Amino acid sequence: MQERNAWVDYAKAIGIILVVYGHVARGVFNAGLPIEEDRYLLVDSIIYSFHMPLFFFLSGLFFYDSLMKRGKTGLITNKVDTVVYPFIVWSLLQGSIEVVLSNYTNGEVTLGQVFSLLWSPRAQFWFLYALFLVFVVCSFVYAKADRRYFLPILLAFSAFYVFKQDLAMGNVGSFILGNAVFFALGVWFNEIKAYFLTRFVPLTLLFGTLFVIGQYLFHITFGLNWEVGGLPVLVLATVSIFFVIALSMWLGQVRMEWLLFIGASSMTIYLMHILAGSGIRVILSSFLGVDSIPVHLVLGTLIGLIAPLLAQAIITRYDLYWLLVPPKSFSATSLRTRRVVAH
Repeated sequence: MQERNAWVDYAKAIGIILVVYGHVARGVFNAGLPIEEDRYLLVDSIIYSFHMPLFFFLSGLFFYDSLMKRGKTGLITNKVDTVVYPFIVWSLLQGSIEVVLSNYTNGEVTLGQVFSLLWSPRAQFWFLYALFLVFVVCSFVYAKADRRYFLPILLAFSAFYVFKQDLAMGNVGSFILGNAVFFALGVWFNEIKAYFLTRFVPLTLLFGTLFVIGQYLFHITFGLNWEVGGLPVLVLATVSIFFVIALSMWLGQVRMEWLLFIGASSMTIYLMHILAGSGIRVILSSFLGVDSIPVHLVLGTLIGLIAPLLAQAIITRYDLYWLLVPPKSFSATSLRTRRVVAH
């Protein structure tokens, strides 16, 4: 019997490894290193067709129970602490470092770009920005909805996703409608989770086969890439997510502590991996003269995973928790609690 949610950490680990590798490969390509372009673009599109939808899906898994427990205001307040706070802190930290080191990196970053984070999130932090918006919208959508409405809500968000290019909306609307469908998929998945947990082996084989066929048809036969969006990407992402989930449940039959640790630490890795991965690329190419693509990809991915974990250990050792979560006395949750008590 696997531990109740070990498979969730395995899925997070798979997702965050793909995130780190994807950003390392993009950094290598954008730096003009001699990477084979066609192969790079193919792998990049395969990864980007589902790895961030996977994280929205995983965020939706426990959303409804948390909403019922905390209520709309309580849940949104909690996400200010756990999503908005690290988004602001690390957008400013990473952005400031990129400004200082812009002569060594792939692009010119200005302070104006860094401080426009509230309406134009940069780099990997778009995910936290979009995730908070999705949490807010879904808190209102699901507040009065019982489980029989999960599928209709999912279908509604699916329609918005498919036709979002035909809708007049700004960045905020794009962030919401481009990702809420996968969040809603995670919410609805709880209705069929037991089926997956009892049949994860055949489902892994089934969705693994569909994953290979779907990716081949999408990228090779039809020559598409993940940016086209619409129904093909929605179907491809859903099949890919179900493959990762079934595989993670299968992996849940054994304990791989290192992989579980990576999954449990995925937020820390997500916040810091760009600095780590970019840093090792600059050292290898600018200071050591290394242009071997395998070396860059392997070392970049490993450092992108390991360095944030070491930083997390340092944060714990020296009580630097303010880098990841707000001080308790200033947290949104504490402020709300004091306000409630005062009234």
